[in-house]
Amino acid sequence: MSKGTPSMGKRQKSTHILCRRCGKHSYHKQKGVCASCGYGATAKRRGFGWAKKNRRPNN
Repeated sequence: MSKGTPSMGKRQKSTHILCRRCGKHSYHKQKGVCASCGYGATAKRRGFGWAKKNRRPNN
């Protein structure tokens, strides 16, 4: 029986499924938390100031 690379191709289990709040494929089934929006851990949406785009108008 071989281990390693050939066996890795037979793994079909998925850790993340679609999130109910944001709709992205980021909801971790075992943890019960969305990696994108934070659903399951917090009532507020997950987000950071450095990740937001600059909204200045182009003059």
